[in-house]
Order: sequence, then C-alpha cells, then structure tokens
Amino acid sequence: MSAYRTIVVGTDGSDSSLKAVDKAASLAADAGAKLVIACAYYPADPKDIEAAQDSLREDAYQITGSAPTFEILRTARERAHAAGAADIVERAVVGAPVDSLLALIDEVEADLLVIGNRGLNTLTGRLLGSVPSDAARKSTSDVLIVHTVR
Repeated sequence: MSAYRTIVVGTDGSDSSLKAVDKAASLAADAGAKLVIACAYYPADPKDIEAAQDSLREDAYQITGSAPTFEILRTARERAHAAGAADIVERAVVGAPVDSLLALIDEVEADLLVIGNRGLNTLTGRLLGSVPSDAARKSTSDVLIVHTVR
C-alpha cells in the first residue's frame, strides 16, 4: 500500500471527533502527509444570533460569526500537532458535514478521509443515515472510520 499524501479529518469539536483527529494526525505523521482538519458549519441566521445574544449577554461574543468553528479548529490543530502531524491545514467549510467533506476531498485531492463512528450504530443512524456511513458510501477516497464511541 502506498503512503497517503493528503488526509482529511472532520471534526465538530466532540470527544468522538477529536479522537478521529488524533488518529488522523498519527497517520499523517507516520506517512509525512498533509493533514486537512475540516469543520462544517451553517451560517447563523441573524434572528437566531439576536435571540442568543439577549440570553447570553456578556458571553454573546462566543456565538457571533464563525468563532465557534475556528475555536474547534484551533483545538483540533493543537491535538494534531501533539500527535505528531507537522503539515496541518485548517478549513472551515459551509454546509452539511458529508457534502462539505466530500467536496473538500475533491478540492484538496485527498487520499484518505478519517471520521469517527458516532451515530453509526444508533437507531437514527440506521434509519436515516449517519455522517460516517454516508461519507463511506459516497467518498471517492479511502475512508477510515475510527472506533471512537463504543
């Protein structure tokens, strides 16, 4: 098997997705590959932001713009660096997680997508689909589903 050159890993900041980041970073370090850490998000509706700001008051700065997304990416980057990855790129992508990850894979010509297994074995995941199963089914690259939730 040839070494991977570009690895994409998706994260939403959950413990499960950060375990996937750790695994992807370890693989990137071993292969000398570029690691692209992606976080998908939807732009917030101004009405929703206004309502949240009224409730959060002095902590409202945390929900404006895409600040939560960039905080998630910063945390994931720190973990990836600690796991040995050297060439790390952060990408905030707008849209649904699966569609955004698949578009990013094509854009960066990734060899491997790494995602956690959260939702894979739930009733909802079996009936409606889950990010790991949908990504594995639709991806044009290899997919590693990391066992992060037991």
